Amino acid sequence: MKRKDPKPPVPLDELDAGSADPEVWALRLYVAGKTPKSTAAFKNLERLCKEHLAGKYEIEIVDLLVQPQLAKNDQIVAIPTLVRKLPQPIRKVIGDLSDEERTLVGLQLRPAK
Repeated sequence: MKRKDPKPPVPLDELDAGSADPEVWALRLYVAGKTPKSTAAFKNLERLCKEHLAGKYEIEIVDLLVQPQLAKNDQIVAIPTLVRKLPQPIRKVIGDLSDEERTLVGLQLRPAK
C-alpha cells in the first residue's frame, strides 16, 4: 500500500480569506429576535441570494439578543445589518433589505448608477 505524503502546513496569512472558496459569498445577518424587520431582512436576503448568487452563498444569522458580544467584532450599530465577509472587502447594508437596488449596490452585485 502506497503512503501519501502529508500536505505541507498552510501559512497563517493564507488561512483567512485566501483559503476560502472564492466563489462562495459569506454573509452574516445581525438581528435582534424575531421582529418584523428582522424576519423581513432574512426573507429578502434569502430571495436576493437565490436570484443573484444561486448556490454560491452561506448565510449566518446572529441574534444579538442571544449573543450581544458578537456585535463588537463587526462594529454593528443598527439592526438588522447585513455584513458581507467574503469576498473581500467587507461590506455592510443596514435595514430590512427591501430596497433591492440599494442592497445589490451595497453588496457590489450591481454597479451604482
